[in-house]
Amino acid sequence: MKIRDPDLTANAINQEHLDAGLPPVETLVTEELRHPQLVWAAWATGIILVALVVYLTSEFVVINGVNTGAVLADVFSNHDFWAAAGVGFVAQMIDGALGMAYGISATTFLLSTGATPAVASASVHIAEVFTTGLSGISHVKLGNVNRDLFLRLLVPGIVGACLGVAVVTQVDGKAMKPFISGYLLLMGIYILWRAYHRRKPNHEKPRHVAKLALFGGFVDAAGGGGWGPVVTTSLVGSGHDPRTTIGSVNFAEFFLTLSTAASFSALISASPWITVGGLVFGGLFAAPFAAVLCSRIPARTLMTIVGLVISFISVYNLHRALA
Repeated sequence: MKIRDPDLTANAINQEHLDAGLPPVETLVTEELRHPQLVWAAWATGIILVALVVYLTSEFVVINGVNTGAVLADVFSNHDFWAAAGVGFVAQMIDGALGMAYGISATTFLLSTGATPAVASASVHIAEVFTTGLSGISHVKLGNVNRDLFLRLLVPGIVGACLGVAVVTQVDGKAMKPFISGYLLLMGIYILWRAYHRRKPNHEKPRHVAKLALFGGFVDAAGGGGWGPVVTTSLVGSGHDPRTTIGSVNFAEFFLTLSTAASFSALISASPWITVGGLVFGGLFAAPFAAVLCSRIPARTLMTIVGLVISFISVYNLHRALA
């Protein structure tokens, strides 16, 4: 899950992250002053998550009745469930170590299994509702969210996401696949570039935040991922405060993801629930291993691996789509 505790101290690992253009490593950071509006937003997020869990559980029991146990047994013996769990585990490992790329990684793998862009993006975003919600609450609790930046990201990000949903669900999936794969290929190359591009400090107030959020929300919904690489990387990579940037972007991502998931649920007829369950199940077990991976493998090496994997799979998907 995307629960991050950035450390801004000057140590060797942080210097490595600085050289690679990455957010800082994670350790305990506390800040007593938290804006009341953010606290209320965090409480609202928690209530929404609890309500979703209660609703989904009750619906599952009502639909299956006395067969609930048997249906659960079938789900856990389903190959698609475990394939999605594996994808969720790997994607969350990448995201936990890099602070980005969950959606891009999961969508890239799902497209390679034959899923349409709409179903792949819907599955990823519905699963992300829970991980981003927990992340946002944690960031507010730790004082990592800048209220002004959060509000500047919120509405444009949601608008861009809804536009992305409209595009990916109204255009034929086969026609969209080459464009989505091409976008993912560019993002893979961009991650590789970020791995070897040193950022410079920037103390100016972030500019063009609304435009960045609008674009990030659109490509995130249409491509199944990209909010973190587009928005977080752009702001942090240009030298802005990593802690409040990461926290603000991640908290805004919950509301963005919630809007995207709701839009997909209303507009697509396919039911990706087994895939969604697998993604959530796999992601739950990845968080502790991601921390170990982050501590054992150099950040630049990990970014290089991720960029290469996403690029090669995207090339393969492009070849299949255009063949």
